[in-house]
Amino acid sequence: MNDLRQDTEEQNLAPEEDVYSRYICTANHGFAPYTQEELRRLFGAVKSTLLLPGEIFLATLQCEPEEVTRLLTQNLPIFLRHIQPVQFQDEGTMEALQRLAVYLSRHAELEGEKVSLNVRKGDPSFWQESPGELREWLQEQLQSLGAEFTVQDPAWVISVYADGNALYAGVSRPEANLSSWNGGAIRFRKEDGQISRAKFKLMEAEKEFDIPFYSFRNALDIGASPGGWTSFLLERGMKVTAVDPALMHESLRNYPGLKILRKNAGEVKFRDNEFDLLVCDMSWSPKLMAKLVTGLLHSLSPGGTAIVTVKLMHKKPLAMIKEIIAMFEGERMQIQRAKQLFHNRDEITLYMIKY
Repeated sequence: MNDLRQDTEEQNLAPEEDVYSRYICTANHGFAPYTQEELRRLFGAVKSTLLLPGEIFLATLQCEPEEVTRLLTQNLPIFLRHIQPVQFQDEGTMEALQRLAVYLSRHAELEGEKVSLNVRKGDPSFWQESPGELREWLQEQLQSLGAEFTVQDPAWVISVYADGNALYAGVSRPEANLSSWNGGAIRFRKEDGQISRAKFKLMEAEKEFDIPFYSFRNALDIGASPGGWTSFLLERGMKVTAVDPALMHESLRNYPGLKILRKNAGEVKFRDNEFDLLVCDMSWSPKLMAKLVTGLLHSLSPGGTAIVTVKLMHKKPLAMIKEIIAMFEGERMQIQRAKQLFHNRDEITLYMIKY
């Protein structure tokens, strides 16, 4: 039997007195080292094996699975986008897939439930077809469960990762994965006439952070050009003041409810409590951005929301993020989430509320 084969009926303990759990962890490309550092700070020593350099790795934590979920949900990570338990591991063969189907069919808790079946494959992978075809094959094998397979609001998630010569799988609640989306990757279809893909960052933040954009009335968009974020805010029914010396996209220039100020953000003046939403997605250094935005926070009403992206231009992003957060907290901003979203690149998104 291949060394990757393991008994799926009971969890191995090594050494006998230690409990450990194993996970496939996913970050945005190039940010796996910072994800590993987050796990070390939270759980101590972490044994990890790279599956996809810079992005996906197999981690062993000396912690009960329930404790892993508790600590992660109480200390939501910035760079760890998705985590899936490895409760089943086998060699990468069709025979192993048959064994996986038998293993999953014994999960009585899935019977009649809404289940998301998330399938990913490595590069290379023993599974030569698409992940979607493997998902369909597994769903056929699991018909006896009577589960409703869905991507919307599942009660359970089955996660499968088909690597080069190995097969990994686990069953968990969506909150234990940090995201019910496959690999934590939420994808949007580009719309006709869409100004820029930057809009996807606000669309993802809306879902990930549960931000009630339709409840806001008056928004300030700093560094707005060409208008990807402005267009999103207008579509959600807000009046928007867009500040940028560069031109806005021609489709927005006569848009009802939009006021365009072709100035640098440091030159504009606003009344106190004028806006209930402030957003900023500027390609500036983190400290300059934070200094500029904090100088305008007087115009955000108490209870108002701010959403800003923080560009990661330094070799020690965790320390830099801590410094930027401290700058905002010093201006009466309560951090709700700090996270590298799937649509972020070399940046994170901060979601804050003024008190």
